[in-house]
Amino acid sequence: MSRVLFTAAFALAILVSVCLHELGHMLTAKRFGMKVSRYFVGYGPTAFSFRRGETEYGLKWLPFGGFCKIVGMVPDDPVAPADEHRAMWRFPLWQRTVVMASGAFTQLGLALVGLWFAAAYVGVPNLNYPQTSAEIGAQPAAVRVASCVTPDAARACTAADPVSPAMAAGLRDGDVLTAVGGVPVANYAEMVAAVRQARPGPAQVAYSRDGHPGTVTVDLRAVQRAPLDNPGGPVATVAALGVDLRITAPAEVTFGPVGAIPATADYAAWLGGQTVAAFQRIPGKVPALWNSITGDARDPETPISVVGVSLIGGEAASLGLWSTVLMIFIGLNVFMAFFNLLPLLPLDGGHMSIWWFERARSWLATRRHRPDPGRVDYYKLVPVTYVLILVGAAFTLLTITADLINPITLQD
Repeated sequence: MSRVLFTAAFALAILVSVCLHELGHMLTAKRFGMKVSRYFVGYGPTAFSFRRGETEYGLKWLPFGGFCKIVGMVPDDPVAPADEHRAMWRFPLWQRTVVMASGAFTQLGLALVGLWFAAAYVGVPNLNYPQTSAEIGAQPAAVRVASCVTPDAARACTAADPVSPAMAAGLRDGDVLTAVGGVPVANYAEMVAAVRQARPGPAQVAYSRDGHPGTVTVDLRAVQRAPLDNPGGPVATVAALGVDLRITAPAEVTFGPVGAIPATADYAAWLGGQTVAAFQRIPGKVPALWNSITGDARDPETPISVVGVSLIGGEAASLGLWSTVLMIFIGLNVFMAFFNLLPLLPLDGGHMSIWWFERARSWLATRRHRPDPGRVDYYKLVPVTYVLILVGAAFTLLTITADLINPITLQD
């Protein structure tokens, strides 16, 4: 039950974020003197509304977002004669740009505040945490002792298997190995290589435990394994110690209120890069997304909808992973901000790109001593806009379907 409640709460937080996006549009538009006729939370039929001044505020029954209506956003919008001087398209380009960009920048501001709070008090991912094979191999040879060593890598341990050589010799989790068979090792990769190069049978293993050195004799076991640099290659008989890497670096870090200030800048740049990479992956992941609906396992890197984000956020909250909850919310705000700034109609970035195109075209005409070509005819862009809306709707439906049928979970 708590997971359902947390999912609903996370969805509500997303709705609040979207409403703040629209609030950014409204407040800046009002500040410049533009007329904002409506500000609503949700879509569809109106649940209730009230008027304060010249703006109608209200709630609609479908809580999938929000909107504010700025009079005269494009020259083709019908505007009452009394409001002609306050139509948005009549205002200076820089003011229109500020109004249209303020929604995305409101969400980016929300993300920055969230990042600072996470970096100061809750925890953010450790950017130095080893991810690649090279980074893992460079870690100190702090080990986690396995319960057994199987003859071949394809089989899991059973009760019939004898204990691993490391466990039998008295090595413990957290011991840092410093030499194997007389060969000094400086990191985990060198330790694995030294074990593989040793002969099965007795070998001296030096280690450090809580800062104190020690040595044990380990009976290395003969096993069948593929080469380290070619996991799919031919297997051969090698020695095995029965240990894995115990990563000592923390998965999450905090910096305190002051240290979180520069850390916020670093993590903002990191999140920006992650967001760009996520956009680039989308086209290539659509087939995998479709296949996840038809029975394949869900690729965790496939796009997700707001429904999927809410499910993951609710799951993380139910597990007490509050830093994960916060980072998901922050990342979503960054993604939505970048998405809204794309130069495509009907997105905010689409309107801004048209306005700046108009300005560039007028400037170029002036330089060439030609008549000002005027404003872009939005009606000519309607077919392209409809195509983009249909593509977006189809993609949204696809992601929502995948998130309902085959959702991504943290415990996969």
